[in-house]
Amino acid sequence: MFVGRKQELKAIQSVLEKRSGSVLVYGKRKVGKTTLILEALKGNAGKTVYYECLKSSLQDNIDGFVSALIAAQVLPVRLGFASFQDVFGYLNTLPGTFNIVLDEYPYLKKFTTGETVDSVFQAVIDNYLSNIRLIISGSHIGMMKDLLEEKNALYGRFSAVIRLSELNYKEAAAFYGEKSAYDKIAFYAVFGGSPFVNEQLDAQSDLRMNIQELLLNPLSSVYAYADNLLLSDLSGSMNAERIFSAIGNGRKKYGEIESKLGFSNNGLLSKQLKNLLGMDLLAKRYPINREDDSKKVSYELTDNLLRFWFTYVYKNKSALQMLGAEAFYENYIASTVTTFIAHRFEEIARAYFSIQVKEGKRKGILHIGTYYYDDSEQKTNGEFDVVLQRQDGYSVYEVKYLAAPLSENAMREEVKQIKAIKGIRVRDIGFISANNFEKDLPECECIDGQSLYK
Repeated sequence: MFVGRKQELKAIQSVLEKRSGSVLVYGKRKVGKTTLILEALKGNAGKTVYYECLKSSLQDNIDGFVSALIAAQVLPVRLGFASFQDVFGYLNTLPGTFNIVLDEYPYLKKFTTGETVDSVFQAVIDNYLSNIRLIISGSHIGMMKDLLEEKNALYGRFSAVIRLSELNYKEAAAFYGEKSAYDKIAFYAVFGGSPFVNEQLDAQSDLRMNIQELLLNPLSSVYAYADNLLLSDLSGSMNAERIFSAIGNGRKKYGEIESKLGFSNNGLLSKQLKNLLGMDLLAKRYPINREDDSKKVSYELTDNLLRFWFTYVYKNKSALQMLGAEAFYENYIASTVTTFIAHRFEEIARAYFSIQVKEGKRKGILHIGTYYYDDSEQKTNGEFDVVLQRQDGYSVYEVKYLAAPLSENAMREEVKQIKAIKGIRVRDIGFISANNFEKDLPECECIDGQSLYK
Protein backbone atom coordinates (compact mmCIF):
# COMPACT_ATOMS: atom_id res chain seq x y z
CA MET A 1 0.00 0.00 0.00
CA PHE A 2 1.41 3.37 -1.02
CA VAL A 3 0.77 6.09 1.57
CA GLY A 4 1.61 9.81 1.68
CA ARG A 5 4.74 11.17 -0.06
CA LYS A 6 2.79 13.74 -2.12
CA GLN A 7 5.57 16.33 -2.23
CA GLU A 8 8.24 13.73 -2.97
CA LEU A 9 6.16 12.23 -5.79
CA LYS A 10 5.64 15.67 -7.30
CA ALA A 11 9.38 16.41 -7.17
CA ILE A 12 10.32 13.21 -9.02
CA GLN A 13 7.48 13.48 -11.54
CA SER A 14 8.47 17.04 -12.40
CA VAL A 15 11.88 15.72 -13.50
CA LEU A 16 10.28 12.81 -15.37
CA GLU A 17 8.23 15.30 -17.41
CA LYS A 18 11.45 16.55 -18.98
CA ARG A 19 13.58 14.77 -21.58
CA SER A 20 16.53 14.52 -19.22
CA GLY A 21 17.43 15.12 -15.59
CA SER A 22 18.78 13.56 -12.43
CA VAL A 23 17.30 12.84 -9.00
CA LEU A 24 18.94 11.80 -5.73
CA VAL A 25 16.81 9.87 -3.23
CA TYR A 26 18.21 8.76 0.11
CA GLY A 27 17.03 7.60 3.52
CA LYS A 28 17.49 4.71 5.92
CA ARG A 29 16.64 1.16 5.01
CA LYS A 30 12.99 0.11 4.59
CA VAL A 31 11.77 3.71 4.60
CA GLY A 32 10.15 3.32 1.17
CA LYS A 33 12.67 4.76 -1.31
CA THR A 34 12.21 2.10 -4.00
CA THR A 35 8.43 2.11 -3.58
CA LEU A 36 8.38 5.89 -3.97
CA ILE A 37 10.51 5.77 -7.12
CA LEU A 38 8.43 3.02 -8.74
CA GLU A 39 5.21 4.86 -7.85
CA ALA A 40 6.55 8.00 -9.52
CA LEU A 41 7.45 6.00 -12.62
CA LYS A 42 3.99 4.47 -13.04
CA GLY A 43 2.48 5.41 -16.38
CA ASN A 44 5.60 7.23 -17.58
CA ALA A 45 6.16 6.89 -21.32
CA GLY A 46 9.90 6.34 -21.00
CA LYS A 47 11.32 2.82 -20.80
CA THR A 48 12.38 2.06 -17.21
CA VAL A 49 15.49 0.15 -16.19
CA TYR A 50 15.93 -0.66 -12.50
CA TYR A 51 19.33 -1.84 -11.31
CA GLU A 52 20.36 -2.56 -7.72
CA CYS A 53 24.11 -2.15 -7.39
CA LEU A 54 26.15 -5.14 -6.29
CA LYS A 55 28.56 -5.38 -3.39
CA SER A 56 31.29 -5.97 -5.92
CA SER A 57 33.76 -4.31 -8.27
CA LEU A 58 32.92 -1.49 -10.64
CA GLN A 59 33.28 -3.81 -13.66
CA ASP A 60 30.93 -6.37 -12.12
CA ASN A 61 28.39 -3.58 -11.69
CA ILE A 62 28.85 -2.43 -15.29
CA ASP A 63 28.19 -5.99 -16.43
CA GLY A 64 25.22 -6.28 -14.08
CA PHE A 65 23.78 -3.02 -15.40
CA VAL A 66 24.14 -4.30 -18.97
CA SER A 67 22.20 -7.44 -17.94
CA ALA A 68 19.43 -5.19 -16.59
CA LEU A 69 19.36 -3.32 -19.91
CA ILE A 70 18.97 -6.62 -21.76
CA ALA A 71 16.20 -7.75 -19.39
CA ALA A 72 14.37 -4.46 -20.00
CA GLN A 73 14.76 -5.01 -23.79
CA VAL A 74 16.82 -1.86 -24.18
CA LEU A 75 19.76 -3.88 -25.53
CA PRO A 76 19.03 -6.87 -27.81
CA VAL A 77 22.29 -8.67 -26.99
CA ARG A 78 25.17 -8.31 -24.56
CA LEU A 79 27.70 -5.71 -25.58
CA GLY A 80 31.07 -5.16 -23.97
CA PHE A 81 31.52 -1.87 -22.10
CA ALA A 82 34.57 -0.74 -20.14
CA SER A 83 32.91 2.09 -18.21
CA PHE A 84 29.54 3.54 -17.19
CA GLN A 85 30.29 6.50 -19.45
CA ASP A 86 30.44 4.10 -22.40
CA VAL A 87 27.10 2.52 -21.45
CA PHE A 88 25.31 5.85 -21.07
CA GLY A 89 26.98 7.19 -24.18
CA TYR A 90 25.57 4.26 -26.14
CA LEU A 91 22.09 4.83 -24.65
CA ASN A 92 22.27 8.41 -25.98
CA THR A 93 22.39 6.99 -29.52
CA LEU A 94 19.13 5.07 -29.12
CA PRO A 95 15.69 6.49 -29.93
CA GLY A 96 13.21 7.33 -27.19
CA THR A 97 13.74 8.27 -23.55
CA PHE A 98 14.90 6.11 -20.65
CA ASN A 99 14.31 6.15 -16.90
CA ILE A 100 17.40 4.66 -15.26
CA VAL A 101 17.27 3.79 -11.55
CA LEU A 102 20.54 2.94 -9.80
CA ASP A 103 19.63 1.70 -6.34
CA GLU A 104 22.10 1.31 -3.44
CA TYR A 105 24.66 3.56 -5.11
CA PRO A 106 26.97 3.41 -2.02
CA TYR A 107 27.85 -0.19 -2.96
CA LEU A 108 29.69 1.22 -5.97
CA LYS A 109 31.77 3.39 -3.64
CA LYS A 110 32.54 0.65 -1.12
CA PHE A 111 34.40 -1.58 -3.54
CA THR A 112 36.36 1.01 -5.46
CA THR A 113 37.73 4.48 -4.84
CA GLY A 114 34.71 6.54 -3.84
CA GLU A 115 35.94 9.72 -5.50
CA THR A 116 36.45 7.82 -8.76
CA VAL A 117 32.85 6.60 -8.83
CA ASP A 118 31.49 10.06 -8.08
CA SER A 119 33.64 11.54 -10.86
CA VAL A 120 32.36 8.88 -13.26
CA PHE A 121 28.76 9.86 -12.58
CA GLN A 122 29.62 13.54 -12.73
CA ALA A 123 30.71 12.87 -16.32
CA VAL A 124 27.57 10.82 -16.95
CA ILE A 125 25.25 13.57 -15.69
CA ASP A 126 27.15 16.35 -17.45
CA ASN A 127 27.52 14.63 -20.82
CA TYR A 128 25.28 11.59 -21.30
CA LEU A 129 21.75 12.35 -20.15
CA SER A 130 20.35 13.85 -23.36
CA ASN A 131 17.50 11.31 -23.39
CA ILE A 132 17.83 9.87 -19.86
CA ARG A 133 16.26 10.63 -16.49
CA LEU A 134 18.71 9.18 -13.96
CA ILE A 135 17.57 8.38 -10.41
CA ILE A 136 20.29 7.51 -7.91
CA SER A 137 19.15 6.01 -4.60
CA GLY A 138 20.86 4.78 -1.45
CA SER A 139 20.42 3.83 2.19
CA HIS A 140 23.81 4.75 3.64
CA ILE A 141 22.87 8.27 4.70
CA GLY A 142 26.43 9.35 5.47
CA MET A 143 27.69 8.41 2.00
CA MET A 144 24.66 9.87 0.26
CA LYS A 145 24.94 13.18 2.13
CA ASP A 146 28.57 13.39 1.00
CA LEU A 147 27.34 13.67 -2.60
CA LEU A 148 25.79 17.01 -1.68
CA GLU A 149 28.99 18.50 -0.25
CA GLU A 150 30.72 21.22 -2.26
CA LYS A 151 33.94 19.20 -2.33
CA ASN A 152 32.20 16.24 -4.03
CA ALA A 153 32.28 15.81 -7.80
CA LEU A 154 28.48 15.42 -7.85
CA TYR A 155 27.81 18.67 -5.99
CA GLY A 156 25.01 20.63 -7.68
CA ARG A 157 24.41 17.95 -10.32
CA PHE A 158 20.92 16.84 -9.25
CA SER A 159 17.67 18.35 -10.51
CA ALA A 160 15.94 17.21 -7.29
CA VAL A 161 17.22 15.90 -3.95
CA ILE A 162 14.87 13.93 -1.69
CA ARG A 163 15.79 12.90 1.81
CA LEU A 164 13.04 10.42 2.58
CA SER A 165 11.88 10.19 6.19
CA GLU A 166 9.45 7.84 7.88
CA LEU A 167 5.72 8.38 7.53
CA ASN A 168 4.32 10.77 10.11
CA TYR A 169 1.78 9.60 12.67
CA LYS A 170 -1.21 10.58 10.50
CA GLU A 171 0.10 8.81 7.41
CA ALA A 172 1.02 5.64 9.32
CA ALA A 173 -2.54 5.43 10.68
CA ALA A 174 -3.65 4.25 7.22
CA PHE A 175 -2.26 0.83 8.20
CA TYR A 176 -4.29 0.54 11.44
CA GLY A 177 -7.75 -0.07 10.03
CA GLU A 178 -10.64 1.31 12.08
CA LYS A 179 -8.83 1.48 15.42
CA SER A 180 -9.58 4.20 17.97
CA ALA A 181 -7.31 7.23 18.32
CA TYR A 182 -6.05 5.78 21.62
CA ASP A 183 -4.92 2.62 19.80
CA LYS A 184 -3.53 4.51 16.79
CA ILE A 185 -1.30 6.50 19.12
CA ALA A 186 -0.08 3.27 20.73
CA PHE A 187 0.67 1.56 17.42
CA TYR A 188 2.68 4.51 16.13
CA ALA A 189 4.51 4.89 19.45
CA VAL A 190 5.73 1.30 19.21
CA PHE A 191 6.05 0.56 15.49
CA GLY A 192 6.88 4.00 14.10
CA GLY A 193 6.58 5.16 10.50
CA SER A 194 8.46 2.62 8.41
CA PRO A 195 6.14 1.47 5.58
CA PHE A 196 7.84 -1.94 5.61
CA VAL A 197 7.10 -2.43 9.31
CA ASN A 198 3.55 -1.12 9.11
CA GLU A 199 2.70 -3.45 6.24
CA GLN A 200 3.41 -6.39 8.58
CA LEU A 201 0.86 -5.25 11.18
CA ASP A 202 -2.37 -7.15 11.75
CA ALA A 203 -4.93 -4.37 12.07
CA GLN A 204 -7.47 -6.87 13.42
CA SER A 205 -5.29 -7.71 16.43
CA ASP A 206 -4.47 -5.56 19.45
CA LEU A 207 -1.14 -3.94 20.30
CA ARG A 208 0.01 -6.75 22.57
CA MET A 209 -0.52 -9.46 19.95
CA ASN A 210 1.28 -7.42 17.29
CA ILE A 211 4.24 -6.84 19.60
CA GLN A 212 4.41 -10.55 20.41
CA GLU A 213 4.08 -11.65 16.78
CA LEU A 214 6.43 -9.08 15.24
CA LEU A 215 8.91 -7.83 17.84
CA LEU A 216 9.14 -10.81 20.18
CA ASN A 217 9.25 -13.45 17.46
CA PRO A 218 12.80 -14.18 16.18
CA LEU A 219 11.30 -15.61 12.98
CA SER A 220 9.55 -12.33 12.15
CA SER A 221 10.92 -10.05 9.43
CA VAL A 222 10.29 -7.07 11.75
CA TYR A 223 12.41 -8.70 14.48
CA ALA A 224 15.20 -9.20 11.93
CA TYR A 225 14.82 -5.60 10.73
CA ALA A 226 15.15 -4.19 14.26
CA ASP A 227 18.00 -6.53 15.13
CA ASN A 228 20.05 -5.83 12.00
CA LEU A 229 19.17 -2.28 10.96
CA LEU A 230 22.35 -0.82 12.40
CA LEU A 231 24.83 -3.46 11.32
CA SER A 232 25.29 -2.70 7.62
CA ASP A 233 25.89 1.04 7.90
CA LEU A 234 27.57 1.29 11.29
CA SER A 235 30.48 -1.13 11.05
CA GLY A 236 32.83 1.68 12.00
CA SER A 237 30.81 2.68 15.06
CA MET A 238 31.11 -0.24 17.41
CA ASN A 239 29.42 1.52 20.31
CA ALA A 240 26.24 2.50 18.45
CA GLU A 241 24.12 -0.27 19.95
CA ARG A 242 25.44 0.45 23.45
CA ILE A 243 24.63 4.15 22.99
CA PHE A 244 21.11 3.30 21.81
CA SER A 245 20.60 0.93 24.73
CA ALA A 246 21.68 3.61 27.20
CA ILE A 247 19.31 6.17 25.66
CA GLY A 248 16.47 3.67 25.40
CA ASN A 249 16.77 3.02 29.12
CA GLY A 250 16.64 6.61 30.26
CA ARG A 251 20.24 7.87 29.96
CA LYS A 252 19.62 10.80 27.66
CA LYS A 253 22.14 13.44 28.79
CA TYR A 254 25.70 13.39 27.48
CA GLY A 255 27.21 12.77 30.90
CA GLU A 256 24.71 9.98 31.64
CA ILE A 257 25.53 8.19 28.38
CA GLU A 258 29.26 8.64 28.91
CA SER A 259 29.02 7.25 32.45
CA LYS A 260 26.87 4.28 31.39
CA LEU A 261 29.31 3.31 28.65
CA GLY A 262 32.33 3.80 30.88
CA PHE A 263 33.96 6.28 28.51
CA SER A 264 36.63 8.64 29.73
CA ASN A 265 36.31 12.30 28.82
CA ASN A 266 38.29 11.94 25.57
CA GLY A 267 35.79 13.13 22.98
CA LEU A 268 35.08 9.64 21.59
CA LEU A 269 31.41 9.77 22.55
CA SER A 270 31.06 13.21 20.99
CA LYS A 271 32.36 11.90 17.66
CA GLN A 272 30.06 8.90 17.70
CA LEU A 273 27.02 10.95 18.64
CA LYS A 274 27.83 13.33 15.77
CA ASN A 275 27.86 10.40 13.32
CA LEU A 276 24.54 9.04 14.61
CA LEU A 277 22.97 12.50 14.46
CA GLY A 278 24.16 12.86 10.87
CA MET A 279 22.51 9.55 9.97
CA ASP A 280 19.19 10.71 11.47
CA LEU A 281 19.22 7.82 13.94
CA LEU A 282 19.49 10.23 16.87
CA ALA A 283 18.05 13.69 17.45
CA LYS A 284 19.34 16.40 19.76
CA ARG A 285 16.59 17.82 21.97
CA TYR A 286 16.55 20.98 24.07
CA PRO A 287 13.86 23.30 25.45
CA ILE A 288 12.98 26.14 23.05
CA ASN A 289 13.84 28.66 25.78
CA ARG A 290 17.23 27.08 26.58
CA GLU A 291 18.74 26.39 23.17
CA ASP A 292 22.16 27.61 24.28
CA ASP A 293 22.19 25.69 27.57
CA SER A 294 24.30 22.57 27.04
CA LYS A 295 23.12 21.16 30.38
CA LYS A 296 19.58 20.92 29.04
CA VAL A 297 20.52 19.01 25.86
CA SER A 298 19.31 15.42 25.64
CA TYR A 299 19.52 12.75 22.94
CA GLU A 300 16.62 10.72 21.63
CA LEU A 301 16.21 7.87 19.17
CA THR A 302 14.28 9.13 16.16
CA ASP A 303 12.84 5.73 15.21
CA ASN A 304 9.99 4.60 17.49
CA LEU A 305 10.54 0.94 16.66
CA LEU A 306 14.24 1.11 17.53
CA ARG A 307 13.38 3.01 20.70
CA PHE A 308 11.06 0.20 21.75
CA TRP A 309 13.61 -2.42 20.71
CA PHE A 310 16.45 -0.91 22.76
CA THR A 311 14.20 -0.20 25.72
CA TYR A 312 12.79 -3.69 26.07
CA VAL A 313 14.32 -6.32 23.79
CA TYR A 314 17.98 -5.63 23.00
CA LYS A 315 19.48 -6.35 26.42
CA ASN A 316 16.96 -9.08 27.26
CA LYS A 317 17.23 -11.36 24.23
CA SER A 318 18.35 -14.34 26.28
CA ALA A 319 15.33 -13.97 28.57
CA LEU A 320 13.07 -13.77 25.53
CA GLN A 321 14.57 -16.98 24.19
CA MET A 322 13.98 -18.78 27.47
CA LEU A 323 10.54 -17.41 28.31
CA GLY A 324 8.87 -17.05 24.94
CA ALA A 325 6.91 -14.04 23.68
CA GLU A 326 3.85 -14.21 25.95
CA ALA A 327 5.69 -14.58 29.28
CA PHE A 328 8.34 -12.05 28.20
CA TYR A 329 5.68 -9.46 27.41
CA GLU A 330 4.00 -10.03 30.78
CA ASN A 331 7.21 -9.80 32.80
CA TYR A 332 9.23 -7.19 30.90
CA ILE A 333 6.80 -4.96 29.00
CA ALA A 334 3.24 -4.97 30.35
CA SER A 335 3.81 -2.84 33.46
CA THR A 336 5.57 0.08 31.69
CA VAL A 337 4.35 0.06 28.08
CA THR A 338 1.65 2.67 28.76
CA THR A 339 4.28 5.07 30.14
CA PHE A 340 6.45 4.37 27.09
CA ILE A 341 3.52 5.25 24.80
CA ALA A 342 2.67 8.36 26.82
CA HIS A 343 6.14 9.82 26.22
CA ARG A 344 5.82 9.16 22.49
CA PHE A 345 2.38 10.78 22.54
CA GLU A 346 4.06 14.05 23.50
CA GLU A 347 6.05 13.88 20.25
CA ILE A 348 2.88 13.14 18.31
CA ALA A 349 1.28 16.24 19.85
CA ARG A 350 4.20 18.42 18.74
CA ALA A 351 4.00 16.87 15.27
CA TYR A 352 0.26 17.68 15.19
CA PHE A 353 0.93 21.38 15.72
CA SER A 354 3.76 21.33 13.19
CA ILE A 355 1.45 19.86 10.54
CA GLN A 356 -1.22 22.44 11.39
CA VAL A 357 1.25 25.30 10.93
CA LYS A 358 2.54 23.90 7.63
CA GLU A 359 -1.03 23.55 6.36
CA GLY A 360 -1.78 27.14 7.31
CA LYS A 361 -4.33 26.21 9.99
CA ARG A 362 -2.46 28.01 12.79
CA LYS A 363 -0.84 31.41 12.43
CA GLY A 364 1.71 33.35 14.45
CA ILE A 365 3.63 30.33 15.77
CA LEU A 366 7.35 31.10 16.15
CA HIS A 367 8.47 27.75 17.56
CA ILE A 368 7.15 24.42 18.80
CA GLY A 369 8.83 22.33 21.47
CA THR A 370 9.31 21.89 25.19
CA TYR A 371 9.85 24.66 27.76
CA TYR A 372 12.05 24.50 30.85
CA TYR A 373 10.87 26.49 33.87
CA ASP A 374 12.70 27.23 37.10
CA ASP A 375 10.63 29.09 39.67
CA SER A 376 13.04 30.03 42.48
CA GLU A 377 10.26 31.65 44.48
CA GLN A 378 8.29 28.42 44.78
CA LYS A 379 11.44 26.26 44.59
CA THR A 380 10.11 24.24 41.70
CA ASN A 381 11.37 23.43 38.24
CA GLY A 382 10.42 21.16 35.39
CA GLU A 383 9.52 21.02 31.74
CA PHE A 384 6.34 21.62 29.81
CA ASP A 385 6.23 18.95 27.10
CA VAL A 386 4.27 20.79 24.41
CA VAL A 387 4.60 24.56 24.03
CA LEU A 388 3.87 26.95 21.17
CA GLN A 389 5.92 30.13 21.21
CA ARG A 390 4.20 33.31 20.03
CA GLN A 391 5.13 36.99 20.00
CA ASP A 392 3.08 37.70 23.12
CA GLY A 393 3.90 34.58 25.14
CA TYR A 394 3.53 30.82 25.21
CA SER A 395 0.63 28.46 24.64
CA VAL A 396 1.12 25.57 27.06
CA TYR A 397 -0.52 22.19 26.39
CA GLU A 398 -0.78 19.29 28.80
CA VAL A 399 -0.80 15.94 26.99
CA LYS A 400 -2.59 12.98 28.57
CA TYR A 401 -2.54 9.38 27.40
CA LEU A 402 -5.24 7.86 29.60
CA ALA A 403 -7.56 4.88 29.13
CA ALA A 404 -10.48 7.01 30.38
CA PRO A 405 -11.61 10.55 29.44
CA LEU A 406 -9.66 13.32 31.14
CA SER A 407 -11.65 14.65 34.09
CA GLU A 408 -12.64 18.27 34.63
CA ASN A 409 -11.10 18.26 38.12
CA ALA A 410 -7.76 17.06 36.77
CA MET A 411 -7.75 19.81 34.15
CA ARG A 412 -8.60 22.54 36.65
CA GLU A 413 -5.81 21.37 38.95
CA GLU A 414 -3.32 21.45 36.05
CA VAL A 415 -4.44 24.96 35.10
CA LYS A 416 -4.00 26.13 38.67
CA GLN A 417 -0.47 24.71 38.87
CA ILE A 418 0.59 26.20 35.54
CA LYS A 419 -0.72 29.65 36.42
CA ALA A 420 1.14 29.56 39.73
CA ILE A 421 4.55 29.19 38.05
CA LYS A 422 6.51 32.44 37.85
CA GLY A 423 8.84 33.50 35.06
CA ILE A 424 6.89 32.31 32.00
CA ARG A 425 4.46 34.39 29.97
CA VAL A 426 1.59 31.94 29.65
CA ARG A 427 -0.66 33.23 26.88
CA ASP A 428 -3.15 30.37 27.08
CA ILE A 429 -3.46 26.78 28.27
CA GLY A 430 -4.75 23.73 26.45
CA PHE A 431 -5.14 19.97 26.81
CA ILE A 432 -4.68 17.08 24.41
CA SER A 433 -6.37 13.91 25.60
CA ALA A 434 -6.06 10.63 23.72
CA ASN A 435 -9.40 9.44 25.06
CA ASN A 436 -11.53 12.58 25.01
CA PHE A 437 -12.75 14.65 27.98
CA GLU A 438 -15.41 14.35 30.63
CA LYS A 439 -16.20 17.99 29.93
CA ASP A 440 -14.43 20.72 27.97
CA LEU A 441 -13.13 23.72 29.89
CA PRO A 442 -14.38 26.84 28.04
CA GLU A 443 -11.24 28.81 28.94
CA CYS A 444 -8.91 26.12 27.50
CA GLU A 445 -8.44 24.58 24.07
CA CYS A 446 -9.40 20.91 24.42
CA ILE A 447 -8.15 18.62 21.63
CA ASP A 448 -9.32 15.01 21.69
CA GLY A 449 -7.39 12.13 20.15
CA GLN A 450 -9.62 11.80 17.12
CA SER A 451 -8.99 15.44 16.19
CA LEU A 452 -5.30 14.62 15.71
CA TYR A 453 -6.22 12.44 12.73
CA LYS A 454 -8.58 14.79 10.89
